[in-house]
Amino acid sequence: MSTYPLTIAAPDGNVFQGEAVCLNLRGTEGDLAVMAGHVPFITAVKAGAVTIELPDDTVRAGHLDGGILTVAAEGVTLLAGSFQFDA
Repeated sequence: MSTYPLTIAAPDGNVFQGEAVCLNLRGTEGDLAVMAGHVPFITAVKAGAVTIELPDDTVRAGHLDGGILTVAAEGVTLLAGSFQFDA
């Protein structure tokens, strides 16, 4: 599967920085799944669950309290007010 660079940042620094296969979260207009080659866009995201599918077929899950998602040709950035991975 194709991958893309993903950065998740919160006020206290980067929470995640690496390659991802898919990012799943809730936007203001509904659920989003961002994969490699996705059309560029910017949107607000709602508080809730986030999952990141990694190239080694593992999934990391976490929660954010809302933020801004930017999808661009050079990568994806999620700026969150706060973000925490599940234990």
